[in-house]
Amino acid sequence: MNWVLNNLDLIGRLSLDHLRLSLPPIIIGFIISVPLGWLAYRFKLTRGFLLTAAGILYTIPSLALFVILPPVLGISFLSELNITIALTIYAIAIMARSVAEALDSVDPAVRQSATAVGFGSWRRFWVVEFPLAGPVILAGLRVTVVSTVSLVTVGALIGIQSLGYLFTNGNERRIVFEVLAGVVMVVIIALLLDALLAFIGRKLMPWAPRRAKVEKTDLRGPIRRAGVA
Repeated sequence: MNWVLNNLDLIGRLSLDHLRLSLPPIIIGFIISVPLGWLAYRFKLTRGFLLTAAGILYTIPSLALFVILPPVLGISFLSELNITIALTIYAIAIMARSVAEALDSVDPAVRQSATAVGFGSWRRFWVVEFPLAGPVILAGLRVTVVSTVSLVTVGALIGIQSLGYLFTNGNERRIVFEVLAGVVMVVIIALLLDALLAFIGRKLMPWAPRRAKVEKTDLRGPIRRAGVA
């Protein structure tokens, strides 16, 4: 316990580094996953290919991916860009399937209603389909956040400063409290980001159920806001 009290500044600095490394893959992965998920939903021929490819990418061990990417992309093995790209790939692997399944869960009758009142495909997607798919997409994003925050720790094995340093250094020096401090801070960061997403989801999607069950989602909220019903 004395180690923790004597190294609060180190823990705080590594926590900020960990958070900084976690956010870009989450954000970039989400942005890329929306069109990929739409393609998987919209075109049945591409659905199997895209979702299978995403599943295969997620099975690649993270450390192996950190080793493969630098020579392929021409970047430094010790670059933070290496871990950012790798974790973005994992984020896409999770989110693309979530977006496709979320869009597929939207009631076809709602789409037909939106089309009947004059919504074009582009406007219908952003005003009707995407908001209705929001609760499922948010659930996938929350899983992505927890997964990404956890995987950032592996970067310590290639020299990237994060809370993973406390794992490797604590293990080498046999300091149990150092390892525990790393574990606790990773969990805290994941929980805080998850709680933030849940809060944003409740504010942006008041029609969404508090406990995510797609079959019980109230489909009328975004339709009222769009003026369809």
